[in-house]
Amino acid sequence: MSKGEDGDLAKRLDELGRKLAVKEEEARAARKADEPKSQGDASSVSAALRLSGEFIAGVVAGGGIGWAVDTYLGLSPWGLIVFLLLGFLTGVWNVLRAAGYLKTSRDNASSGR
Repeated sequence: MSKGEDGDLAKRLDELGRKLAVKEEEARAARKADEPKSQGDASSVSAALRLSGEFIAGVVAGGGIGWAVDTYLGLSPWGLIVFLLLGFLTGVWNVLRAAGYLKTSRDNASSGR
């Protein structure tokens, strides 16, 4: 290679290095911009799972108690119907409380009021 070709190659390599540095900075900025959003999404999923768990636990507990009442007291199907409805209402109440729509006396006491 001649001196002219070496100089031209060095210029092109420098230019390529600058372009790569700019692209790397853009990619880093894009990752940084996406980071808080993904943390917010994880928080939302966590809250949704908690609320659905609160509801399902109430219904399952009510159904279990109703089944036990039917089995041991022979009130079939009334024990299951009544306690399943009570479990449903308890589940809804737990979801509203966990979401912050309802305040109980225990919540007020823990917040210092």
